[in-house]
Amino acid sequence: MNGEPGHLDITMPSYSFKHVGKTKTDSLLETAIASTEYIGIKTPLQLGTNAGILEMHTSLEAQLSDNLRNLIMTNWGERVGLYDFGANLRPLMTENNSNIDFDTEAGARIKNAVERWMPFVDLDSWAVETEEPTSLRGIAIKKLTVVYNIPALDISNKALQVFLYAI
Repeated sequence: MNGEPGHLDITMPSYSFKHVGKTKTDSLLETAIASTEYIGIKTPLQLGTNAGILEMHTSLEAQLSDNLRNLIMTNWGERVGLYDFGANLRPLMTENNSNIDFDTEAGARIKNAVERWMPFVDLDSWAVETEEPTSLRGIAIKKLTVVYNIPALDISNKALQVFLYAI
C-alpha cells in the first residue's frame, strides 16, 4: 500500500458489485417484468397480480381508452391542480332547464375537453340513450356512447360507453 488516501493497491483482488446478491429467482422475476411493458395504471384501481401493487395496462390502445373515459367522467374541480380538467357532465345531469338539449350540450362539452386535453383523439360520433330505471327508482340514467379514432396509432372506430346518474 502506498499510504496515500484514495490510492488503490492494484495487487489486491477486486470484485464488481454488478451481479452480487442476485439469486436465480430474482433474475427470473426481473426477466418476466422486463418482458412486459407497463404503460399506466388501470382504472378503476385494482390490486396488482404481476405488475406490482396495482394492475397496469400493457397496451397503449387500452391506456388511451381508459384516459378518455376518465376525461369524460371527470367533473370540474375533481382533479387536484387542474380545476377545469374533464367534460363536466354531472352538472348537466342535474340541470332541469328545458332550454338545454342534453345530447347537444354533452357532445359540446366532450368535444371541448378532448380538444384541450387529448388533441390526438379524433371524435367521430356520439349517442345518448335514456335508460328506464328498474331497481334504482327516481334515478335518471343516461348511457353515452362515444366513437373515436386515434390516427397517429392507426386506431379507428373504437367505441366507449359511460353511464351518467342523477337523482
